[in-house]
Amino acid sequence: MVEKVDLFIQRNNYNTISRLKSCGNRNFQQEDFYSNNPSFGTAIPINDSVNKSNIRTELSSKQEKKQYKELLSKLDRNSRKNLELLLKTGILLNSESDDKSTVLENLYKILTEKRASGLDNINILKDTIGTISYPYKITQQFGDIPKKYMPEVLDANNKTISDKKYDVNVEHSGTCVAASTEFKLAKQRPAEFARFANELSSEKLSVTKNIKLENLADNTLNGVWLLNAFEIPYEMKDYNNVELKFAPDKNAIIRAKIQTNDKDPYERTALDVLMQSTFMQIGSQQSYNTLTDRRAGKFNQNDKGLIEFEKTFTESVVFDKNILSVTYQTVDENARLIGYETDLETLKKHLTTAIDMGENVILGYTQTNSNNVIVNGHEITIVDYKKDLDGKLTFICNDTDDGISKPIEYSEDFLLPKIHHAALPKEIVESDMNIVPSWKEGLEVYKNLKNIQNQAA
Repeated sequence: MVEKVDLFIQRNNYNTISRLKSCGNRNFQQEDFYSNNPSFGTAIPINDSVNKSNIRTELSSKQEKKQYKELLSKLDRNSRKNLELLLKTGILLNSESDDKSTVLENLYKILTEKRASGLDNINILKDTIGTISYPYKITQQFGDIPKKYMPEVLDANNKTISDKKYDVNVEHSGTCVAASTEFKLAKQRPAEFARFANELSSEKLSVTKNIKLENLADNTLNGVWLLNAFEIPYEMKDYNNVELKFAPDKNAIIRAKIQTNDKDPYERTALDVLMQSTFMQIGSQQSYNTLTDRRAGKFNQNDKGLIEFEKTFTESVVFDKNILSVTYQTVDENARLIGYETDLETLKKHLTTAIDMGENVILGYTQTNSNNVIVNGHEITIVDYKKDLDGKLTFICNDTDDGISKPIEYSEDFLLPKIHHAALPKEIVESDMNIVPSWKEGLEVYKNLKNIQNQAA
């Protein structure tokens, strides 16, 4: 049965005229996007690690048994069940993290090591277990700020909310890219997600990540240019390997404390706050403010969300993969959809190939008015697909902004024409389309914005 959902949903717009596809916000009445197509509650594995053959489901050492027993003793009934399920499915002992630590080891650190001021060990532990067990619970919905926190909030935010740019009453966030990245990390790399959760909520409020520069650009110098342009703290290990430092913005801890103590249903957890802030910081050149959900930075004139280039960089460094953002829609200077860069069969092949490789594909879709002018856009994640008896595909997706903690389904006829861009591994698309590397596009964006700013001055 198709569930009815609120058709008046705030979504995120793209600046398509200048190809700066931003996840900002605007009001849009969604007449058909949900009512005609989705079904909910699709039965799929809780986590991609379930499908891997090299899983381990039994505690083998005294240390593992001790850690597991202690975790169980501190958890409520629901979290205990989730922990037991993680063990049975092999996720708990998964060690595909940057430092080869397991989910279990990181959960134990969350329980036993000191958290950042204002955070609670048990809350972060339960959030981490719950999210890894069922990543569809991740949301980008900000919570309200109770009056008792306002003095601290105002003090951290220039003591005023009269100006729009300082407004902390965030009704609809622009963190769809960050929330989708959080979802993909929890679903595809649970051990790495647990490592991020532990370190980002620890006293140091930061996490390190080792990547290869070849996954950012065609040579070391261009890779270093990208890191410098995005203002990511880093340490070169050798000509190709570099250690990055990720951290949430300085105000994220205030939001995280509020969500620790005063979280309402369907709002972000404290862990969501820290994760999404960190990914927004990466993409916005360290300019994000969690209190206002606004950013600055050198690549985007819009102060909400991340543009396509920023999204691609964020995904590339978080997953240490050569990710290309492939644009499929052709848009004129008036933001009017006039065609496609390739046929829809090729687009479908790209998506299914990526999914068959084990990828969850973060993509941006658009909505148009009666004149085919793009009025809205949003980021979602395709996690799987299935075929009907006629060979038609249905894509199983996740949306962090639909208020529904379940996967949703879209037919290929409905979804494919709406896809503006998708983040895909380079090897999938390079033989079909001539894609400009992300670092080259970023350099051009930077030059164009500089010219606009110089002309304005």
